[in-house]
Amino acid sequence: MKNMKELFVKRFKYYKSLGDKSFEQLSDEQIFWQYNEESNSIAVIMKHIAGNMLSRWTNFLTEDGEKPWRNRDDEFVNTFKTKQEVIEYWEKGWECLFNALEQVQDENLYSTIYIRGEAHTVLDAIVRQVAHYPYHIGQIVSIAKMLKNEEWKTLSIARNKSQEFNAVMKEQFSKPEESSNSSTVCFQNSPEVRDEYK
Repeated sequence: MKNMKELFVKRFKYYKSLGDKSFEQLSDEQIFWQYNEESNSIAVIMKHIAGNMLSRWTNFLTEDGEKPWRNRDDEFVNTFKTKQEVIEYWEKGWECLFNALEQVQDENLYSTIYIRGEAHTVLDAIVRQVAHYPYHIGQIVSIAKMLKNEEWKTLSIARNKSQEFNAVMKEQFSKPEESSNSSTVCFQNSPEVRDEYK
């Protein structure tokens, strides 16, 4: 169970870092920019993610994940005035998630919890959000990249650097003692790869 929990935490931290590294490149004005009335700004997407986290993971073992105090519709209305306010709320949501994951143990991994009255195992509820949060973080990255254009600092393998990156990865993971994480999604765990190829 320890390894599984560590894996979930690692994946969530990775996707959080993509969001962090995206909006840290943006000005206050850019974080509130929206393409049209039917589109969400980065600030609104961050508000929705954090709002979902606070609802889903507060007392998640004993209370339904859709809290009576949650106003989901309001999550899609900007109520922030500064980038810092958005970041503080974003961090509050992630803190709630990571604190909740600390409560997951072998004994409750397959316990039944509820989201909008629908039964889930604890494991299924976690996997559900492993899919949900990256979906929205991908939107954040895409909008930020469009806003920054040629000034964008890539978060992945740099353009035209795939062969070099693959060579480094193959060399790194050909050594058994360094092969504990074979996922290319987590190449950021290697400082050498991160600094040169990201």
